[in-house]
Amino acid sequence: MIPRYTRPEMAAIWEAQTRFKIWFEIEAHAADALAEIGVIPKEAAKAVWAKARDVIFDVARIDAIERETKHDVIAFLTHLAEIVGPEARFVHQGMTSSDVLDTCLNVQLSRAADILLDDIDRVLIALKRRAFEYKMTPTIGRSHGIHAEPVTFGLKLAYAYAEFSRARTRLVAARAEVATCAISGAVGTFAQIDPRVEEHVAKAMGLTPEPVSTQVIPRDRHAMYFATLGVIAASVERLAVEIRHLQRTEVLEAEEFFSEGQKGSSAMPHKRNPVLSENLTGLSRMVRAYVTPALENVVLWHERDISHSSAERMIAPDATVTLDFALNRLAGLVDKLLIYPENMQKNLDRLGGLVHSQRLLLALTQKGASREDAYRLVQRNAMPVWRGEGDFQTLLKKDPEVKRYLSDAEIEEQFDLGYHLKHIDTIFRRVFGGP
Repeated sequence: MIPRYTRPEMAAIWEAQTRFKIWFEIEAHAADALAEIGVIPKEAAKAVWAKARDVIFDVARIDAIERETKHDVIAFLTHLAEIVGPEARFVHQGMTSSDVLDTCLNVQLSRAADILLDDIDRVLIALKRRAFEYKMTPTIGRSHGIHAEPVTFGLKLAYAYAEFSRARTRLVAARAEVATCAISGAVGTFAQIDPRVEEHVAKAMGLTPEPVSTQVIPRDRHAMYFATLGVIAASVERLAVEIRHLQRTEVLEAEEFFSEGQKGSSAMPHKRNPVLSENLTGLSRMVRAYVTPALENVVLWHERDISHSSAERMIAPDATVTLDFALNRLAGLVDKLLIYPENMQKNLDRLGGLVHSQRLLLALTQKGASREDAYRLVQRNAMPVWRGEGDFQTLLKKDPEVKRYLSDAEIEEQFDLGYHLKHIDTIFRRVFGGP
């Protein structure tokens, strides 16, 4: 985790003290269940809670023990025994390390998902507000980076709103899939521990029992979780790249907010660079980079190995922390984005009406021209305009072949900008709901 791109609430989930607190809760809830079914004394389970519930675990002490034992869970249990005393012999009865580690990881991933869902909600709120603000503001739609036909700026933001709505749905599903608990013992057979213990711990920790674990919770669950984060990151970058393109000097239809005292370049005082959206592109790449090791972690030897462990220690905090930062940065960027409708209109007019070429094509076919002839006639008049050699409407009116099919008034009718915007309300209802 890089402090520059880390928000405290998400970082706290991955701190050592948080991890050890979750480990303790798993062990203590398991002790409660073991006591309830008569495997350990009830007083022992009570003592575990009473002596360690409010303890601040000594991370340095646990690290020192681990340097000797070379085992993180044993190091923690040894330190816990130093706190609890003789009753600690009843802790971890019939359990294996992965019961603690995997259940803890899934608690952390669930909590991280809750924060990310709140982040997406902030992005959605900003997108919806700005989309309705510019719902009917005309701008040029581009394909291959080239002027195509008119859209509205609100529609551009509606695209993003719909995409992040899908992202939210996927993350809810990914959270549910990863929120499982395994307290099934070595190789997952429950030979040394009753399945009722797992059920109790799962309920207490806000998880569901893993239907069948080997010695680990199957990593296809985690792969789907991180793949979902990767797709969300791709959506972040898609919007960020759109903003970067719209801020280019030759375009300048939208621009990141530039605060008082901000500097764009150490050499050129005039610069106002899209640094936030460029940063989002880089952060998104990092989140997506963690998808590959998550997929590779699915393939473990037999009932378990630990080839996944080292990768997860990095990708779980880094992917969630980075995406959390990126989503919050995106929400702020959209919320304060500077919009320039006058430049949008200038760009719409830049090609002298060529953006209406399809309407002319269709109008000619409706009047009896073959599609091939109609395309030829429209393109013949469009290419000079593309080279800056005239006005599209004027050239069409002077073309005798075009005039065989369309009157001046009918040609003029095809240049109505409002024609392209007549279904914006329909699209907005589909995206945002409402009558």
